[in-house]
Amino acid sequence: MAPRRKKVYEGKAKILYEGTEPGTLVQYFKDDATAFNAQKRATIEGKGVLNNRLSEFFMNGLTNIGVPNHFIRRINMREQLIRQVEIVPLEVIVRNFAAGSISKRLGLEEGTLLPRPIVEYSFKNDELGDPMVSEEYIIAFGWATQQDLDDIVSLALRVNDFLSGVFYGVGIKLIDFKIEIGRVWDNDFMRLIVADEISPDSCRLWDMKTGQKLDKDVFRRDLGNLTDAYTEVARRLGLMPANTTSLKPTAIN
Repeated sequence: MAPRRKKVYEGKAKILYEGTEPGTLVQYFKDDATAFNAQKRATIEGKGVLNNRLSEFFMNGLTNIGVPNHFIRRINMREQLIRQVEIVPLEVIVRNFAAGSISKRLGLEEGTLLPRPIVEYSFKNDELGDPMVSEEYIIAFGWATQQDLDDIVSLALRVNDFLSGVFYGVGIKLIDFKIEIGRVWDNDFMRLIVADEISPDSCRLWDMKTGQKLDKDVFRRDLGNLTDAYTEVARRLGLMPANTTSLKPTAIN
């Protein structure tokens, strides 16, 4: 019987366990889907498998272009080994087109091209509903320094350039996305790296021709089958056979 692993943290979509090597964690992707600050919940079969594979693909792509991140390797269909980091308590949001909350706040029609990519922050706190915060708040409360924020913006825009190009190549428009940033120490030197995940859970993705949504808005807005949408993203990126229409456990190596 395998020894029971120690759970370090459980969120809405993932569980973190102690890693197999010093300074590492095992990130497990659940099939749970939540929206509206977890007021809407469901279990979507296969979602965790897809997000594990997609996040691996994007993190490896970032590594290849020199953007540091926490991914080490995929362990199995639902788990990956990641570097343990100290998470900066912010969600970093990059918007290329208006959608979701910015449309509501500013009265912009969804799909409107923004003048330039806009970087926003929300304070990571589920009980408060992850409220938006300004740089002034972030610095005043000591969540990050001005230098940290400069580095975070640089990382976020590099991720945006990479993801936008990858998705454009397969006929998908990257509307917006959110990432988390972690601190790591190499001896006494602190670095900021991309952490958490990059998947259709954390991106808004629209088909360039039809405008069909291929992200968690399918679940938020009851637009169809979420697994089918995520499978379509994986298929276009070459991670699943071209004739795949629904997820089969053997479809992802």
